[in-house]
Amino acid sequence: MKIDKEFPDYIFESSWEVCNKVGGIYTVLSTRALTLQEKLHDKIFFIGPDCYKDNKDNVYFTEDQSLFADWQQEASKEGLKAKVGRWNVPGNPIVFLVDFQPFYAHKNDIYGKLWEDFQVDSLHAYGDYDEASMFSYAAARVVESFYHFYHLEKKKVVYHGNEWMTGLGLLYVKKYLPGVATIFTTHATSIGRSIAGNGKPLYNYLNAYNGDQMACELNIQSKHSIEKQTAKNVDCFTTVSKITAMECRDLLDKPVDVVLPNGFEPDFMPKGADFTHKRKQARKRFLQVANALTGSEFDDNTLIISTSGRYEFRNKGIDLFIDSMNRLRQNSSLDRNIVAFICVPAWVAGPREDLQERLKRGVTYTTPLDNPVITHWLHNMNDDRTLGMMRYHDMQNRLGEKVKVIFVPCYLTGEDGIMNLSYYDLILGNDLCIYPSYYEPWGYTPLEAIAFKVPCITTDLAGFGQWVDSECGRPGELSDGVKVVHRSDYDYNEVADTICESVLQFSKLNNEAVKACRSKAAQLSTKAYWSKFITYYEDAYDFALRKAEKRTIE
Repeated sequence: MKIDKEFPDYIFESSWEVCNKVGGIYTVLSTRALTLQEKLHDKIFFIGPDCYKDNKDNVYFTEDQSLFADWQQEASKEGLKAKVGRWNVPGNPIVFLVDFQPFYAHKNDIYGKLWEDFQVDSLHAYGDYDEASMFSYAAARVVESFYHFYHLEKKKVVYHGNEWMTGLGLLYVKKYLPGVATIFTTHATSIGRSIAGNGKPLYNYLNAYNGDQMACELNIQSKHSIEKQTAKNVDCFTTVSKITAMECRDLLDKPVDVVLPNGFEPDFMPKGADFTHKRKQARKRFLQVANALTGSEFDDNTLIISTSGRYEFRNKGIDLFIDSMNRLRQNSSLDRNIVAFICVPAWVAGPREDLQERLKRGVTYTTPLDNPVITHWLHNMNDDRTLGMMRYHDMQNRLGEKVKVIFVPCYLTGEDGIMNLSYYDLILGNDLCIYPSYYEPWGYTPLEAIAFKVPCITTDLAGFGQWVDSECGRPGELSDGVKVVHRSDYDYNEVADTICESVLQFSKLNNEAVKACRSKAAQLSTKAYWSKFITYYEDAYDFALRKAEKRTIE
């Protein structure tokens, strides 16, 4: 007999990235908002930090002082400062942006109580721990105030926090609002990311690592402590992929209750003639920049490749991307020009004026600029790992070389001074994207790529790669739209060779075969729409609500 799922009357969801576009979680929340808004009709509330002194500076948020005006007045009396308005994304959900600065004065008392109640170690805190914790505490206090003011005690209410930065608030709600069902999602464990980012082998020794011990070794005791205790104490502990679920089990000593894969909404993609126009525009810009920088001429048959994402050199596989392109550069069977772009934000000082001047002239160049491998100057040119690896391999984009690699070290906002197109307006100009991740709990960049009909290569250490394999019933191939390369702790060279060979094969496909790959990529992306993936969230809501209900009955 089928049992109907419990579904909340109200959802509060907090994250540092609500109306604050700093990473992939912004995409998760902002694209899912429409689906939840359609289900809950202004009873889904997102809570984020008030990072802007002036609302005019925050393009993601529109304040509306008429929303819950009576509560806003009461909250102010309670010492809570929160702007109420709408998130400027599809669905326009209601948002509370909290000012957490006043709580710094009570930080020690808050941490002391946190230790007494949940044994969270805040003594070793540094960096962003205090900032995140005060935000999380303020968010929980807002939920508490709103909950009591509108008498939601008899309603089914869920409080959902994302990442360790929301842990303190989740624990506060768990203690002081026992009728509220709590859900915690770790998008990547702090200790797992740290192990991988410090060059240590993660996967071969995952079940042998002691998370607490490693946290001490890597000096992240407090972040690990809040994450571990939150995972253990909430009603429903979740993560975004099966591979990260293994990480949670072994490093946090807590198996996840539900896996919540990351979906997306297709509303940001151009259609028909607009898509064709934008693809042509993006390809033109890629090749203009490549010509102005390197002095090489590139015809329409040039293969355009890129990788992108957060600047985590090893974790995101930037090292492997460079190595693969270097091997391809030396492959005598390559008979086609390739321009490969590394689009990751680094410590950028500003756009190159010499490159800007060339681009303004709008002519074709036959001589390279000095240092023809980078579009923007960096503050740390001599110490940057991408440039260092390219120097090591003597990759200088010389005339006559069929493979050129260009580093675009800035956020692609459309106003960077060189590319001057947004990320979404550029990505569709690629022929192939490569994301050879070592540590990637999910992987939005390849999902976005295939949504724009761009086939891609990723690894089975990425949650997205594992999902593709499960959809295909075998390792994905480029003919499926996504090539999923097996990767482990110790097969770096084999993976580099496989990527090199895969790109070489793709470069030799005829137009019909390429069209088929592009079509398969787009078809695969439709299986990750939020309309399909929201069912996993419904499972988590049901799990948490039933647990909370049982607790209140007892």
